[in-house]
Amino acid sequence: MADEPSNGELGRQIGALQALLEARLGELHTRLDKFVSLDVWTIQNTHFEQRLAQLQADLQQLRTERDTLEDAFEQYQRDEARRREDERQKRLYQGAIPVLAALVAAVIAVWSVVAG
Repeated sequence: MADEPSNGELGRQIGALQALLEARLGELHTRLDKFVSLDVWTIQNTHFEQRLAQLQADLQQLRTERDTLEDAFEQYQRDEARRREDERQKRLYQGAIPVLAALVAAVIAVWSVVAG
């Protein structure tokens, strides 16, 4: 019995072990608070994937709209060039026809004077 610790000594050792255990559990709780639970991570990951898919769909839609707008602008430019060419030809004909009519009238007048 001389080698066995006294009741007081056992009480102090048990108290020291309890304090050490409480300190270690406190550290463990602190570390666990920093980790995200699997459920929360799964929900966040699912939300992230859905949001990414939505952004990719939005991006594709914007690309399609941009391509459509570019095509419409190119068509507008072609139509505008065609309209300008048509307008130029009309002005040319509007200027040339009266000159030709005057020339024909002059030829007829000269002809009637010469023939007459």
